[in-house]
Amino acid sequence: MRLLLIWLVNALSLLAVAYLLPSVSVASFYVAVVTAFLLAVVNTVIRPVLVLITLPINILTLGLFTLVINGLLFWFVASFVEGFRVAGFWSALGGALLYSLISTFASWLLVPRTP
Repeated sequence: MRLLLIWLVNALSLLAVAYLLPSVSVASFYVAVVTAFLLAVVNTVIRPVLVLITLPINILTLGLFTLVINGLLFWFVASFVEGFRVAGFWSALGGALLYSLISTFASWLLVPRTP
């Protein structure tokens, strides 16, 4: 149940990002749900591999390159989800940052924590 609630919060966060950034658009709530699921899968499967591969540059930039990886993955998901559009790399970077901030804060507020 908690996982479904987090998924819903992430979908709503994606809609909020689309509302706040004109360069990111989501066609419907269904598209937001599908995109939130795909972002979760990509962040679970592909992101750790990319972080490991780019570890030297990540160390040199004191971890800031992880933001670039997040932006690229956000842009990557937008490239194959119909109805989810990101204008470019900088929009993807800003959208990924805003998405993570909104979803973290909303999850902290709305999702009950297990003891």
